[in-house]
Amino acid sequence: MNQDIFTSVELARKTGLTEDILADWIKTKLIRPAGFAEDRTPLFPAGILDRVAQVQKLADLGYGLEEIQRIIKKVGLPQGGRGRKEARARDLFLTVGILAEQSGVSPRTIKHWEGKGIIEPDMRTGGGFRLYSGSYVFICQLIRDLQLFGYSLEEIKALSDDVRALTAIQGDPRAFPEAEVEAKLGAMLRSIEALFDKMGQLERGIERWEDLLKKKKKDIHALRAKNKKRGKTHREDDHA
Repeated sequence: MNQDIFTSVELARKTGLTEDILADWIKTKLIRPAGFAEDRTPLFPAGILDRVAQVQKLADLGYGLEEIQRIIKKVGLPQGGRGRKEARARDLFLTVGILAEQSGVSPRTIKHWEGKGIIEPDMRTGGGFRLYSGSYVFICQLIRDLQLFGYSLEEIKALSDDVRALTAIQGDPRAFPEAEVEAKLGAMLRSIEALFDKMGQLERGIERWEDLLKKKKKDIHALRAKNKKRGKTHREDDHA
């Protein structure tokens, strides 16, 4: 998605309104946050600027908040090109630090993956902070799994591109030529089969190592017991 967003402070600065006015508009649901940061700070999509301007026009004409509410309920407000994004489900967005903490991956690694184009933030604040939806906790864990499977970052990038392409095709299959869709889906299936094959190799390797380590662990315990018994025998001989 990678859409720009504003905090309440940034939105107030951008629109020239006070935070108190915006707080009243939020309370009366004239404007709605797209989501919240982990500290519950409301976050607004860039498309909110159109709605704020429209509400402000009605307020400038002398309408009160309740009257504006009735007008919106009766005739609505015209939506800008990004109005659909404002209506998306309310989510809890995570900073890089919180995402790293919850996924068990370092912030530097997440930034590196972003630089490689493997992941991208759902939103960016006007102050430059990157924010991610909660689903990225699982995504980061999956990326780490792929690295354990022996995948390079370039290979992981190709898989992430496949996921984005699949999402786009699922959203609107007719937006792409039939031959292109078939080629992309075929390539995705081959990638999935290759991953299954690598997972199978890994599972067999884990079984081999489990058997080996169990045997060596048993051997080590036996040797420790013998070593302790030898030490006890020597001490008894010294006291004889």
